[in-house]
Amino acid sequence: MNTDIIQGEWKQLSGCIKEKWGDLTDDDIDVAEGHSEYLVGKLQERYGWSKDRAEKEVRDFRSRL
Repeated sequence: MNTDIIQGEWKQLSGCIKEKWGDLTDDDIDVAEGHSEYLVGKLQERYGWSKDRAEKEVRDFRSRL
């Protein structure tokens, strides 16, 4: 799924994101609004993951959409 589609369906996806990564706040998800780099940074911050781990999590999430 490409970034344009993710941005277009962000409201619907935000529920799935919240389920998968419950430590993210609604504000985190709203600000991310489809931008995977921001989401990666927030996952690093909230979960203490390396950048590689956070990027893999986001890639895996996108591939399942």
